[in-house]
Amino acid sequence: MRLMFLGDMCGKTGREAVWDFLPDARKKLDLDFVIVNGENAAGGFGITEKIYHQTIEAGADVVTTGNHAFDQKEALGFCQREDRFLRPANYPSGTPGRGSNLYEARNGARVLVSNIMGRLFMHPDLDDPFQAAERELAACPLGEAADAVVIDFHAEATSEKQCFGHFVDGRASLVVGTHTHIPTADHQILSGGTAYMSDAGMCGDYDSSIGMAKEEPLNRFLSKIGKNRMEPAEGPATISGVMVQTDDRTGLATNIAPIRVGGRLSEVWPDF
Repeated sequence: MRLMFLGDMCGKTGREAVWDFLPDARKKLDLDFVIVNGENAAGGFGITEKIYHQTIEAGADVVTTGNHAFDQKEALGFCQREDRFLRPANYPSGTPGRGSNLYEARNGARVLVSNIMGRLFMHPDLDDPFQAAERELAACPLGEAADAVVIDFHAEATSEKQCFGHFVDGRASLVVGTHTHIPTADHQILSGGTAYMSDAGMCGDYDSSIGMAKEEPLNRFLSKIGKNRMEPAEGPATISGVMVQTDDRTGLATNIAPIRVGGRLSEVWPDF
């Protein structure tokens, strides 16, 4: 089975690049299942229902989020009726929407997708992400109730991301980090068979400060005083993500490779 995960769509240039990329990519790479993180798609902060639907129509099977999941207040409504939209599973009990769900891939396989958020340097008041993962994996084990398991671990600290990957190693097909918007070079298959990458990067303009027009962030570093609202950079976007191939018998990873297309970063395509 072939899975693709694309990092955080950032602003108009990022989401439109994803919409243009997905239809041909699904065919060219013979993809069975596609996940896109959409939490920065609407002006860099959150996602609207219209953007969510356009992302699904372009070829995404699931849209994940993170700490900006509900920046657009309409998400509090549509998240309850759209089962392909995920917010972090370790939000407090009673938070609208769902954090995990089981989906059918184009090849008929069952894919569990879970969206979990880290706490270190982010939101220490969230439920424990490790225990949230334990709960979700126990409810839908790889090789039994699911043919593949993908976890979007939305976190700041690479140490937390790596420890989380080791914690679920052998019980997930892919653990991929989001949130920091910079693609890491540590894509690998862990000793237990789980594909891992600390951060998928973003789908957005890299002539920026993690996707935002660089003038205002730079001003805030220099003067410590905000002058203007943060706005997404509007230059050509780079598509950043990762592709994984799994063993149909075990659901564990057999190959992992980064994807980078367009914009400013060097192009990288999977070699399998």
